[in-house]
Amino acid sequence: MNDLPSIDAETLKRVLPLEAAIDALQAAFGADRLPSSPLRTRVGTTEGDLLLMPAHGPHGAGVKLVTLTPANPERGLPFVQAVYVLFDGRTQTPRAIVDGTALTTLRTAAISGLATRFLANPGASALVLFGAGTQARAHLQAMLAVRPVSRVTVVSRGRERADVLVELARRAGVDAGVGSPEAVAGADLVCTCTTSTEPVLEGRLLRPGAHVNAVGAYTPAMRELDDEAVRRARVVVETREVAMAEAGDLLIPMAEGIVGPEHVLADLAELVRGAPVRRGPHDITVFKSVGAAFEDLVVATAAAERLGA
Repeated sequence: MNDLPSIDAETLKRVLPLEAAIDALQAAFGADRLPSSPLRTRVGTTEGDLLLMPAHGPHGAGVKLVTLTPANPERGLPFVQAVYVLFDGRTQTPRAIVDGTALTTLRTAAISGLATRFLANPGASALVLFGAGTQARAHLQAMLAVRPVSRVTVVSRGRERADVLVELARRAGVDAGVGSPEAVAGADLVCTCTTSTEPVLEGRLLRPGAHVNAVGAYTPAMRELDDEAVRRARVVVETREVAMAEAGDLLIPMAEGIVGPEHVLADLAELVRGAPVRRGPHDITVFKSVGAAFEDLVVATAAAERLGA
């Protein structure tokens, strides 16, 4: 155990660039069978949540221990903190310990990148990011990896962090600025990366052809999209099981009778395998993500293989 490789945040970034993580997830979702993972176990704590997320598949097994602490961003600490343990597929010997916070950030942005690769219009160039934290920064990189983004607008309650993200976009050669929620009206791509429990995106503002990645809400009581955003969109989820258990963005309008379960047209595996969702350039599409444990396993395994662990 003392010789167990440790993959920290910098090593993960070096050995597995975002586009490589997207490719690994595309291969997994396109395979005949997904790795197995039960719904995550959630324990409420005095400061937030503790999650247990195991998964196993042909290439191995792994488990992520995660804490979600809403007050942490104001303390200068990550909202999501985690550690991941990867086990060998044949012997089940511990193979590597991975920085779970960095892994979560990478795989969440990569999943959105994968969905965008299949759902967004090819020429999508105007991006609106709700939020300015770790996930918003990662989603900027993911969108740059899969679409010709030339303009970015950051919508955030914290001006200082928004300015930092704007500068990051400018360094990537992109025109960028801070804006209001109304900026959605000019967006081809929208990523909601907040911890809000109330809608931050008004569906009436979405213009025809827009694609939305909604990743911030992770419980049945949380939502970032209003009813109209969901009603107008052609919706894809990671898996129906996970979405119907945890995706408040969908469960709340379903409970109100705005849409039914059939409004989810495909899961990500069906999309990657060829299910038709976008019918033309004017369709609005939404990818709703809450995170699935097997995604961590896929990305951690890809990183370990590249590292030779």
